[in-house]
Amino acid sequence: MTRGTWTRRIGTTAVATIAVTAMAVPADAQAATATTSTIATATAAAAAAAEDVDYATWQVDCQAVMDQALPYLKQRIANTGPGEKQAIVFDIDNTTLETDFGFSYPQPANKPVLNVAKYAQEHGVALFFVTARPGIIYSVTDYNLKNVGYRVSGLHVRSFIDLFKDVAEYKTAQRVAIESKGYTIIANIGNSATDLSGGHAEKTYKLPDYDGQLS
Repeated sequence: MTRGTWTRRIGTTAVATIAVTAMAVPADAQAATATTSTIATATAAAAAAAEDVDYATWQVDCQAVMDQALPYLKQRIANTGPGEKQAIVFDIDNTTLETDFGFSYPQPANKPVLNVAKYAQEHGVALFFVTARPGIIYSVTDYNLKNVGYRVSGLHVRSFIDLFKDVAEYKTAQRVAIESKGYTIIANIGNSATDLSGGHAEKTYKLPDYDGQLS
């Protein structure tokens, strides 16, 4: 079966594959791989039973959204104010990474989003990642993002206390924290309403989740 005809079939077998394959990463990532067995915790939630989603269609739909985002970002970056520190906030699962399609570790980047991120990071924009993933898999997530090409200025994961908070409120609080460091969040990109609600971003761009079928 070719990559273009993949459909979403992630489940316990795929999660186990990710965890086992992660052990083959380079030695400098051993601290990260020590917790790869716990990646099942985050991915299991993403793998809720749902109808199949076609990979090729998902990529086309993601590209359509990024085709709207990139012209704005180019213009906004070109109009950076004196002393302004610009940032973009990204969700991770099925936004920056192919969580429900990436049957290996490191999980592949979602290419339409990576291409936009690369333009931004090459033009001095800081990339922050705000995820509902638990803190126990911080290291494997950080390694994954960097390995596939993202320059991570900050990775926000949920602490134990955050696990009991509303996800949308938690993510909004993280954007407030980023702004408190002096950044202007010129865009917030995610595939769920909880990624984008609450303000604290000049523009928001929603990738498809097909009525919640993708995490």
